[in-house]
Amino acid sequence: MQQFVRISVLGAAIFAALAFGAHKPKVTAPAKPVEAPAPLPPFTVIEATIPQMRTALEQGRITSRELVTQYLVRLALYEDKLHAAITVNPKALEEADILDRERAQHHLRGPLHGIPVAVKDNIQTTNMPTTGGALAFDGFVPPYEATLVKNLRDSGAIIIAKTGMTELANWVAGAPSPMPANYNAIAGYGFNPYDPRRDPRDATFDGRPVLQTGGSSSGIGTAASFWAANVGTETSGSVLSPSNQNMLAGIKPTVGRISRYGIIPITADQDTAGPMAKSVTDAAIMLGALEGAAPDPNDPATALCTRPPAQDYTRYLDAGSLKGARIGIPRAFFYDKIAVPGSKDTRGGLNPEQAKVMADAIDALKQQGAVIVDPADIPSIVTTDTDHNFLTWNTCSGVTDSKGQDAGCSVVLKYGMKRDFNKWLDSLGPSAPVPTLTALREWNITHTKAGSIKYGQSNLDVSDEMDVVADKARYEADRAKDLALSATHGIDDVMKENQLDALLFPGASGAAIAAKPGYPTVIVPFGMVPNANIPEKFAPKPAPYGVSFTAMACAEPKLLGLAYAFEQATKRRVPPPLN
Repeated sequence: MQQFVRISVLGAAIFAALAFGAHKPKVTAPAKPVEAPAPLPPFTVIEATIPQMRTALEQGRITSRELVTQYLVRLALYEDKLHAAITVNPKALEEADILDRERAQHHLRGPLHGIPVAVKDNIQTTNMPTTGGALAFDGFVPPYEATLVKNLRDSGAIIIAKTGMTELANWVAGAPSPMPANYNAIAGYGFNPYDPRRDPRDATFDGRPVLQTGGSSSGIGTAASFWAANVGTETSGSVLSPSNQNMLAGIKPTVGRISRYGIIPITADQDTAGPMAKSVTDAAIMLGALEGAAPDPNDPATALCTRPPAQDYTRYLDAGSLKGARIGIPRAFFYDKIAVPGSKDTRGGLNPEQAKVMADAIDALKQQGAVIVDPADIPSIVTTDTDHNFLTWNTCSGVTDSKGQDAGCSVVLKYGMKRDFNKWLDSLGPSAPVPTLTALREWNITHTKAGSIKYGQSNLDVSDEMDVVADKARYEADRAKDLALSATHGIDDVMKENQLDALLFPGASGAAIAAKPGYPTVIVPFGMVPNANIPEKFAPKPAPYGVSFTAMACAEPKLLGLAYAFEQATKRRVPPPLN
């Protein structure tokens, strides 16, 4: 049986030692000039961008094997502290050698030729296990690979590892004991490189991180320079939130822009994969590679948006894109507290430190010539009609929203999980570790002593209660309401009324309202704010904080231009203080 390596200091160190000691592929050296130029400094992967790696590879300053080797050394040094990966590719060095030989023969597959990247462990690979972090899937190698994995390979990428994640994209445990972000039964907790300590508070002293890593995807390894970039998946915030928490540029694409075929689902209504990287340029390069050259017949939604020429999103990266652009500021709830209809309490708003970061961001936009529309409040947020207010219409999850108690929330996710998860299991044929969602729940109960459901499985329970046939009408009604509140009387209304190019959200706060209609968002690193949840006596370190540009479907070219211009004007990303 093929052996797969779960990262440890020892495992990574062995890889590194093999890398340093192995024979390098033969590359024909160019003829020596009459006068040798001054030697260039050694290339390092730490904080290196994809264009910098490509240039170094083209100049012969480094090989793909050496890139992989340097990344494995980083893993050896810091993985035990951060838990960024579930599995490392045992053939990464062999793949690098192949790509180096192709380069020597002047054959380049695409824009990621020889560049090591990672993908989330709910994305199917046939040379490494795909587990979703679920103990029942430990060691499972699927019979086919995800379309986006094929697209990455076609672009020349080396998939060096599978990243950690919240188990089954955080649709396992809701109330009464929600699963912490970046925990799964296979690899445990992931840790933020900007403060890689455990939460010291008595009430939450179960091993979880002191600084949130964000969402169900992991941006840990990209932030820590374990690989060049990574691919996450989002149903509602799981690309944007980890990008925000790890000071990364991230793209949550229009649903359907990237094929979902071969990804463990929650619901096809909102699921999408998306890239996370250290810069908008890197994320744009990744997006083009992930999308591929043509629609995927296995995912009809991939025909929704027009592809850019040659799958090249970098053509939209113009530092002058903000001049004259109309940017809306959705003050109510997202910036300022708001009274919610039917409640005496207020919700939302920023703390003073967050508000200062966003004020600085708005000033930077003005300086670049943007037209700021402030406020540009979202109608479904500010309406006093309880039945038509986005804030009073939550997503059903956990035991409190089980059948018979779910009249006031949307069943779209819990219904979609039953429908799409079982469909995905069917696609695996006889290799599926369990045949149905019901069987997975039963397996988890049988294996509780092994840690299968440390936080319970209330979300799986409420999903399995759904009857895909009998509850279809309820699902369709809730889906229609989701779209009315988030899109028609939400983002669509405010953008059309104010003729906006984008809405500017603090951090990842706009993720939920954009996720329901499947709208795109690009987030850019910008500031640091106090870790407000941790008392001062524990000396919490600052948390990264980004800004998000959101628009309607298929607006990625516009959003990338705005995000790039903002990034180039501010350049606020700082690397994590690893030592």
